[in-house]
Amino acid sequence: MHTDLVAALDIGGTKIAGALVDDDGRILARAQRGTPARQDGETVMRAVAEVLGDLAGSPLWERAGSIGIGSAGPVDASAGTVSPVNVPGWRDFPLVDRVRTVTGGLPVELIGDGVAITAAEHWQGAARGHDNALCMVVSTGVGGGLVLGGRLHPGPTGNAGHIGHISVDLDGDPCPCGARGCVERIASGPNIARRALEQGWRPGPDGDAS
Repeated sequence: MHTDLVAALDIGGTKIAGALVDDDGRILARAQRGTPARQDGETVMRAVAEVLGDLAGSPLWERAGSIGIGSAGPVDASAGTVSPVNVPGWRDFPLVDRVRTVTGGLPVELIGDGVAITAAEHWQGAARGHDNALCMVVSTGVGGGLVLGGRLHPGPTGNAGHIGHISVDLDGDPCPCGARGCVERIASGPNIARRALEQGWRPGPDGDAS
């Protein structure tokens, strides 16, 4: 049996996306659920398991030899745990062990989502051919990752380059992480919309303020 595919999970504060990906980075199967971010940790894990279940229903699943997870952070890649600021039900949640159990023991690799996008951009995208780069995720949260000297630099826990919780305004709005004036509190998608609404902006006819 060929195991030439990787099962990929992207876990964020708004959605949990999964895919089966080949060696060239082509997506061959997809699955997605909304993230029940305000519910308890087991409910969030059930959504992850549903995404994996959808992928496992593909005839391509038997070719998956491992699983890669890019999760909103902070993460602890060495311990296999996650504590996403925007998913309060997960604090030191043993995501690697739980995903390994759900998938029958497949090898699992965990990194922060900012590091994951940095790896992708350096391989196939805007950072290709560059020895040094900072790549950013701007979504429900703000994250980032680093390429230094031509190599991905995740740091010992997988959070290097995670700039979303650098405080840039010490008297700014409180952030769920406990600090004030974090980049994420100012520049994430929901916070851009929040600040615009506070300044009088109103959404268009579809009512979408996200």
